[in-house]
Amino acid sequence: MPHRGTTVPEEFAATRKAVLEAIAPIRPADENTKARKDTLFSAKRSSSGQMLPEYYLVYFLLVELLGFRNLGQFEKVAWSVPIDFNGKAYLIEHRKFGVGVFVQDPEIDEPACEQIVKLIKQGVKIAKPFFVWLAEEAMSESKLNVVNTSTELFSRYQYFLKMYKDIHDEAERRSEEKIVEEHIGSDGAKWTSVSFPAYELRSQSQWMAQACIDAFFSWTEHVFIHIAILTGKAKTGSDVAKLAISSWYKKFASALDLSDERTKELCEKLSAIKEQQRNFMAHGAFGKRGEAFRFHSGAGAVPVLLAEEKGGYGVTIDGEIAFDESSALGIIEEFIAHLWSGLREPARIYIQESGLPLLLTMASDGTYLRAMRSTDEMEEFVSGLSRRFDDAANMDW
Repeated sequence: MPHRGTTVPEEFAATRKAVLEAIAPIRPADENTKARKDTLFSAKRSSSGQMLPEYYLVYFLLVELLGFRNLGQFEKVAWSVPIDFNGKAYLIEHRKFGVGVFVQDPEIDEPACEQIVKLIKQGVKIAKPFFVWLAEEAMSESKLNVVNTSTELFSRYQYFLKMYKDIHDEAERRSEEKIVEEHIGSDGAKWTSVSFPAYELRSQSQWMAQACIDAFFSWTEHVFIHIAILTGKAKTGSDVAKLAISSWYKKFASALDLSDERTKELCEKLSAIKEQQRNFMAHGAFGKRGEAFRFHSGAGAVPVLLAEEKGGYGVTIDGEIAFDESSALGIIEEFIAHLWSGLREPARIYIQESGLPLLLTMASDGTYLRAMRSTDEMEEFVSGLSRRFDDAANMDW
């Protein structure tokens, strides 16, 4: 990353000039700026400072683009930038409870803080092309963290799975139940209705199974990329971005070895589930069991089934596609056990248990590969990294 504006490309010279004009009279604090000797340690948070843009945009604006001096880290302070506003010193800092404008006397200085916030917001809008450039530079390198929401996504899958099993079991228990009710109409006429609870419960269990299958594939789309990072298959932001927009099959291949017979077998079974249930249901249920079309013939109504083919979808008049939600979920459970077995077992500790983000610098320099050698090494590594993240969150430098 550029520091104090010294490595900002010349193409942003005009942007830098425009920003400086927009935020005037804000400028870097210097020896001529009026400030009490204890300003750095006794300044208090202003109310207006809560309205500043995101802390990173403020930092990029002042330090990276404009070259304002950053005093560095202190206890509970990530960075501190002293500024001059109309000859008086103010601090813009990112502290434990957020970024803000810090002053000696909030009551007296609050109006000035409102103006400072307003001017910085204007500067942030003008500096947008510079922020885009920073993001593009970061994506081409390994100085990125990849958010890990695998635990949350897997919990969603587990929730729907439990709901499916509970409703399915209730349907089985009530399979012989019949409810007969006597009714009297407004005209005094009597009539009887008969209902079978198991019928509705089976429908509900199918809906839960479909939601469960969808949640599973959503989780795998996420977790496969994280495994690819841990195993060194994705090392830069560009690598991750390409995987993110790639097909489910390519994500699978980036995380698992398809030359393994068991892996290949499960991949084929999951692909069939994805084709028969998830793809069609996600596009309005035009498929799955062939309900979408019927054509007339001497034999009666004939189903025209949608079938996934290379490059798109075709049609067929083969027999009905059988889809058993219970069997599909059984295959999914088999795959999950297989996924976290063998050489990939340490990945489960990092991805599913720690909740830590994936650091591409550690993928690039081989740190993750070393930790992946055993579950013991991964547990020790995760423990140490978790402490570092906790310290950073608390700004305990």
